[in-house]
Amino acid sequence: MLRSKADAEDIVQETFIKWLSQEQEKIKNTKAYLITAVRNNCINHLNALKRKKVEYLESIHWPEIVEKIKETTDLSHLDLEAELSKAFHVLQSKLEPLERAVYVLKEVFDFDYKALQQLLDKKQDHCRQVFCRAKKKLQDETNHFNAVFQPKKAALLESFRKACDFGQPLDLIAQLRLK
Repeated sequence: MLRSKADAEDIVQETFIKWLSQEQEKIKNTKAYLITAVRNNCINHLNALKRKKVEYLESIHWPEIVEKIKETTDLSHLDLEAELSKAFHVLQSKLEPLERAVYVLKEVFDFDYKALQQLLDKKQDHCRQVFCRAKKKLQDETNHFNAVFQPKKAALLESFRKACDFGQPLDLIAQLRLK
């Protein structure tokens, strides 16, 4: 009943001591008396534990704890993480590698077409056309995908984060150029 051997032993011992201090003549069935007394003492013990638990939980100032957790833990990246993973999944599923490279470098990092020409070894007009095609593909379909990461997608997301955080897009460019 108690799920604690030590508590059960204490209850049995207390019940036995109480039984020894009782007048034995008043008790008609000793076995039934001891079983009932132990059961009742166990129930009382469990109720006392519940009361202590409730009192303890009520004594805690939850709003203060929540504020301390908010102050010490930066949870802002969780939403960004989910949004980025969804965005990259959409990019991976809808765009070809060249389209993806041009779109991310132009839209996110604001590379001009001259820089894209040098990085991707494509003409400026071709990069412009690829960018327009990528934009159109992304606007045409508005399906939402569940992000199921494969190692390539995780590496692309990680290199994107590094490019954003440290301003060094070389790793991202290399990832985007992969076919």
